[in-house]
Amino acid sequence: MKRVLLLGAGKIGEMIATLLHDSGDYEVVVGDRDEAALARLGKIVPVATKVVDASSHADLVAAMRGCFAVLSAMPFHLNPGIGKAAREAGCHYLDLTEDVASTRAIKALAVDAERAFIPQCGLAPGYISIVAYDLAKRFDKLQNVHMRVGALPKYPSNALKYNLTWSTDGLINEYCNPCEAVVGGELKEVPPLEEVEHFSLDGITYEAFNTSGGLGTLAETLAGKVQNLNYRTVRYPGHRDIVKVLLQDLRLSERRDLLKDIFEHAIPMTLQDVVLIFVTVSGYREGRFLQESHAQKVYAREIAGRMWSAIQVTTAAGICALLDLLVEGAIPDRGFVRQEDVTLEAFLGNRFGAYYAPGQPNVHDAAAGIVRAAG
Repeated sequence: MKRVLLLGAGKIGEMIATLLHDSGDYEVVVGDRDEAALARLGKIVPVATKVVDASSHADLVAAMRGCFAVLSAMPFHLNPGIGKAAREAGCHYLDLTEDVASTRAIKALAVDAERAFIPQCGLAPGYISIVAYDLAKRFDKLQNVHMRVGALPKYPSNALKYNLTWSTDGLINEYCNPCEAVVGGELKEVPPLEEVEHFSLDGITYEAFNTSGGLGTLAETLAGKVQNLNYRTVRYPGHRDIVKVLLQDLRLSERRDLLKDIFEHAIPMTLQDVVLIFVTVSGYREGRFLQESHAQKVYAREIAGRMWSAIQVTTAAGICALLDLLVEGAIPDRGFVRQEDVTLEAFLGNRFGAYYAPGQPNVHDAAAGIVRAAG
């Protein structure tokens, strides 16, 4: 049985702890400095908990000693410090970050490391990168790779048409930071909240716009091989315009702590959500210009006698699957490991990755229902 330290007792941490504990193959210790969060998690799943200050290097190293791996479900800005402690403690490192700067710091820590450093193990980046690369490998020459993901309420009831489903810090970070994209064969930074497009899926209309971090390491992996590569977040129509007023007109992008307080005070969480995944790749194969798409919806579901949101399930399933594959020796066990180093077949064949698999309850293959509209 592998001993793992899970840092973060929040919404995603609860799901990760449940999946790993119920597998019977992991001894899970959950660390957080929030004792109330630890107590709440302890009522959900019977795992060991420990008060750990993730901003303290000494606390982190002490908590990691003797662990096979550390899994970070903490705010993105803490991950470089957690990675540094993991290297010192000699354990593997996995995280869920969407933050570009944090991932670069982890990549630097991974140089000549004797353990694996695997960032971005969630949904986007994470699973979306595995899907996109799987499609891209089917072409002799790539033209476009478009990646779209949304975690949405099934029953939108406010002007934003949105409910909180995961990290508020991460959400704001995605809306405010520059976005990587490949445009005309060149890697560029494009502004967040721009390049709005619309499409329909299963008779429902959505909008998508630039947000930061979703490309993961694909821009580097496909450098010189693709003409256009981008990632956009999916929302219900009208959401982007309201967010743009808040961030730009009211300048709340300069006061992110205040914006976080407003969001968490006014926008309720929901377990009734849907995760939408849509990847389109075009290019040349055997001399013909072709396009292939992958589209699916994942819904909230019951696991271990409790209802979990779709974003909890998909995010936790990603990092748990990568941990399993690491234990099995199916992915590199040292240095920097990219999501696209994992094959889609291996991921979906894993017991945790199977939560994404077509044909599973609460997973809907929606590829036939896509109609693109003018953006």
